[in-house]
Amino acid sequence: MTVTWEAPGPGQWALDRSHMPPGCTALVQELMVATEPAAMRRVFAELGAPVDTISAAFVNGFLYTRLRPLIAPDRPAGRLPPQWLLKLVMRLHPEMRRREKTASKVLATTPWTQVIHEWHHGGRAAIVAANLALQDVHLPGLTDAALMAHVRDCWNNCLTNWQHHFWLHGYDLGPLGRYLHVAEGWGVPAEELLSLLEGASPSTSGPAREAAEICRLLAECGAQPATLAQMRSASPEVDVAVGRYLREREWVLFSRYDFDGLTLGERPDIVLASILSAVDRDRSDSVAERTVAVCARIPQQHRAEFDTLLAGARQAMDLRDDNGPVTAEWPVGLVRRALLEVGRRLVTAGRAQHPQSAVELLPGELQATDLAALPAGEVLQARADQRAAQAQSVPPLLLGPPEPVPPLDVLPPALAQMVGSVQSVVRHLGMDGVATASGLHGVGVGSTPLTAVARVAASPEDALDRLQPGEVLVVACTTPAYNLVLSLAGAVVTASGGPMCHAAVLARELGIPAVVGAHAALTTIPDGALVEVVPAEGLVRVLS
Repeated sequence: MTVTWEAPGPGQWALDRSHMPPGCTALVQELMVATEPAAMRRVFAELGAPVDTISAAFVNGFLYTRLRPLIAPDRPAGRLPPQWLLKLVMRLHPEMRRREKTASKVLATTPWTQVIHEWHHGGRAAIVAANLALQDVHLPGLTDAALMAHVRDCWNNCLTNWQHHFWLHGYDLGPLGRYLHVAEGWGVPAEELLSLLEGASPSTSGPAREAAEICRLLAECGAQPATLAQMRSASPEVDVAVGRYLREREWVLFSRYDFDGLTLGERPDIVLASILSAVDRDRSDSVAERTVAVCARIPQQHRAEFDTLLAGARQAMDLRDDNGPVTAEWPVGLVRRALLEVGRRLVTAGRAQHPQSAVELLPGELQATDLAALPAGEVLQARADQRAAQAQSVPPLLLGPPEPVPPLDVLPPALAQMVGSVQSVVRHLGMDGVATASGLHGVGVGSTPLTAVARVAASPEDALDRLQPGEVLVVACTTPAYNLVLSLAGAVVTASGGPMCHAAVLARELGIPAVVGAHAALTTIPDGALVEVVPAEGLVRVLS
């Protein structure tokens, strides 16, 4: 079968290599297209960015995105008009004038401070309570009609929270992008700037701290559990601590952003191993020393501004990493939980081979009130097979003709700062479709090299199946919820992403050496090979 790659709309589209896995389910495709563009349109208007939205579309199961312009978005120009005309349009176009006024106000008032405050003072708690209410429903006791109604409740919760997830990203990535854009202009590399954010994300290092406390309790009672059940039976205190650890994590997807990904509670063996391998590291002294060294290189007249930008970025960091598991991976996990119950009933009725088949349902099919109205197992399996075939494709990084980007100096000052911040975020997340590294070179995180066995797999679940503590985990990308299992790894290597991607952030927070964006990692590193991860060089060497 010949696979064709065509742009899903006007303009140029970039492959998102750091979030969606290849061969996405129909459900997650609908979820992305329904939520990200709407949320980003709102947040760009609120922050005064001179961009309409981030458009999202899927081509052969792969996610492509495009920064949609405000002016003539569906008639992109092949070349830019004269600079004098660009400047005139940017200053006279009514919407550009509104955005300039908004951007000026935003830069002066930093509204993300209030958004971050609200997240920590009720916003997060409300979402957690709604997730727990759905999680606490006893699914086996529901009738078929009630089960399908519960599926729809979980789906609607997912739609609501994913839109909120992307909206929040405007207020956590906003100050991060501004910090990078401005401070890079003073000659400090992004990797060095981002290293100053270590320790600013307690939500990322939280599981390691809780797991280290469980290990302390185990040591007190002399227990050496071989299973999660044995761990919980070690003492009443351990059982309470493990129950607390799992309460808001059991149904969180830890490996990918899709309904076919596994949740933590489905892998008690990984829960056990990750808890027993956890180490609570404190590198605050090192960060303080590096901050002083970087600040000394900032021009004297800009040091106060640098301090303010760094403080804002550190404040935003925890929201960014707390946001994903609570608003995205947990709601998807709750839909998965309900779909697996649907799948079990289809298997019992002889209409499917595996409970997992239910994740292949289409969004419209969730409206069914009778399980008999759902597609037969053969249809669901054919969808799964098609996705598996799509996942083997090698997609182009870019689709569609190039869209020239107006230079920042044609924009009014506030708009230029906003655009520069957005461009910094897109570039450092690895979302622009531009390969900044090649082969086994990428962005290094940390300073300590590691030599160990590599566990390589296109599927994160497959890699984790075989990962032994201290080995090098080699995967396409990671999600924020990888902090639940990454303590198993001695180092991590990803084929996609940039210095701001989740894998890089997790590695910094957990003190694990990493190389991200090594594009040939999955094809060049043999599974089981001895490799050396050298973060200082941004390099992975295959030794045997």
